[in-house]
This record gives sequence, C-alpha cells and structure tokens, in this order.
Amino acid sequence: MEGKKILLLASNYGLWAEELQAPWDALKNAGHDLTLATYKGMTPLPIKISMDPDLIDPMQNILVNSPEVIKRVNEILDNGEWSNTIKISEARMEDYDALVIVGGPGAAVDMTGNMFVHKLVLNAYKNKKIIAALCYAVGTFAFTRDPDNRNRSIIYGRNVAAHPHEW
Repeated sequence: MEGKKILLLASNYGLWAEELQAPWDALKNAGHDLTLATYKGMTPLPIKISMDPDLIDPMQNILVNSPEVIKRVNEILDNGEWSNTIKISEARMEDYDALVIVGGPGAAVDMTGNMFVHKLVLNAYKNKKIIAALCYAVGTFAFTRDPDNRNRSIIYGRNVAAHPHEW
C-alpha cells in the first residue's frame, strides 16, 4: 500500500507530548507523508507536565510519561522534525487523504472553536476521509457542524471516547 498524505493538527498552547509523538512516529514508520499544522505555524511545544518523568496520574495512580517517550520527544525537538509546520489557516484538506488532530489542554484554546479547523474537519468528513482526534481534540468534532444535517455536530448520533467526566 502506498503511503497516504496526512495532515496533523497540533496546538501551540498546550500540546501533550505523547499525543503528537505517538501518532507521528506510527504514521511516519508506516510510510505516510506527514504535514504538521498549528495555529501559529510554529513548532508545537509540549506542556511541561507532559514531559515530567515523575508525573503520577491522580485518577489512575500510575506514572504517565515514560522515559522512552520523553527521550523520543526530545529527539524530535532537537532534530527539528516538528519545525516545518504550516498555519492551520493555510491548510487545504483537498491536498490530504486523512486528518489527525492531537490533544492536550491547548486543543480547547486554539482548535476546538477554530473555524479553519472546522472547515478542514467538515471537508474531510464530507469526502469520507479518515479523521481522528485524540483526547481534548475530540471537541473539534463536537463543534464542527454539518449544514446538511440541520447544523448538528458531525458526531451527532455516534459514540465517541474521551476522558470520563470525573477527570
């Protein structure tokens, strides 16, 4: 199978390190051509707690950030893999086969309510392209409205998984 062109969207205001690193590496290793886009068109930098090797998730009582992930994210940042970003507002979904929106608390700041993101998501949805969102980025699907379905969310009537409300 030939690699696909995949657009990844990441926050400039609170990226969770592994939520970009894991899909980035998995898709890259599978032979896909990746384009990274952020609100500012700048390298997305992980929030500090997502790189803390001693962070224990209070709900699950487990260490969250593995040394391997932290090492790999530092390698990516050092070698500039995430430095060649474009602005989300300049991305055209017609140029890509799939869309991946990564999470972290910043997704609520610069992606969930971003009309450029909604346009990309709706275009991918309408053209039956693969769309995926991690963690807080699922909110982009909730707020992307389909004018052909009474302006309901594109996830109206579907099951989605995200953090439990208690978290």
